[in-house]
Amino acid sequence: MPSMDHQSRIGRTIDRLGIVRILLVQVMVLLALVGAVVRWVNWSSEVAWEEFLSASRPALAGASSQPHAPPQPQAPVQTVKSKAACPKKA
Repeated sequence: MPSMDHQSRIGRTIDRLGIVRILLVQVMVLLALVGAVVRWVNWSSEVAWEEFLSASRPALAGASSQPHAPPQPQAPVQTVKSKAACPKKA
């Protein structure tokens, strides 16, 4: 029959290999998450950049003969007849 001293030493031993494995898995998961975030930021910035560039280009259908002329409005602009269009609040 094993002695109590021997059993207490077995219970107190540290599984160093298990700790190293857990740390390795945690580091790998962290690196995978960082890689996913970096890819997402890169993708979203490329999409935003393309949207910015497409907004700054003149539209081909509404382009006028002058290269830097402002676009003409589609609907006629209506002017306000009186300056007090909205009632003033007290």
